[in-house]
Amino acid sequence: MKYCLSVFVLALALVAPTAFANEYSHGPVKVEHPWSRPTPPGTPMGVGYMSISNSGGSDITLVGAATPRAGNVSIHETSMHDGVMRMAPVKGGLPIPAGTTVELKPHSFHLMLEKLKSPLREGESIPLTLSFDGAEDMQVELNVAPLDGQTMMNDQKMNHSGHDMDHSGD
Repeated sequence: MKYCLSVFVLALALVAPTAFANEYSHGPVKVEHPWSRPTPPGTPMGVGYMSISNSGGSDITLVGAATPRAGNVSIHETSMHDGVMRMAPVKGGLPIPAGTTVELKPHSFHLMLEKLKSPLREGESIPLTLSFDGAEDMQVELNVAPLDGQTMMNDQKMNHSGHDMDHSGD
């Protein structure tokens, strides 16, 4: 029994750092699994995804973000209109009502890392400061992760070259 407990504690110690490495908390705000996709050389834009939870009693708003890796970071929403994917900046920030979680994910809300200074490479971490109205700024890291098969399949249906996407807000 003592041996089993020791093995369990050792296994938990080895797994715990990786299990919680993608979670950040400050006050009522919790950010989980911030990540980005690798970018090909010469691509001037990247993306940022994550879940943001507000456990407080007051609404907060994600009003901006910044990273030394990009000239600008903006909050965008992708939506489908008349069979065409459209991407536009979110005006006034992204509300995160009290007691809720908002997901920044592919084909929805996301961060646009604009004017990248160099490609985002799989395996690296990108420092990112999130700015909120109603909560303190937060430092997180976007882990650059490979695309999975499902995401790649969905992206093949959405042409990112600008021919099939309306950047009406840009």
